[in-house]
Amino acid sequence: MTRTVNCPVCQKPVEWSAEKSPFRPFCSERCRLIDLGDWASENHAIPGEPVPPDMPDDKNEEPQ
Repeated sequence: MTRTVNCPVCQKPVEWSAEKSPFRPFCSERCRLIDLGDWASENHAIPGEPVPPDMPDDKNEEPQ
């Protein structure tokens, strides 16, 4: 039995199978690229506290 999920972009049903759905969980390369563009444009974000601009990138670095 193959599991079916909905494409996160267009909601089209997608079989969760590497052979039949190489872009899973997306239905197509187009939907995959739309989602990538949304992340790059910051339309999607992982919830959390924003990092202050003066905070060092690495724990070993000192603030300037």
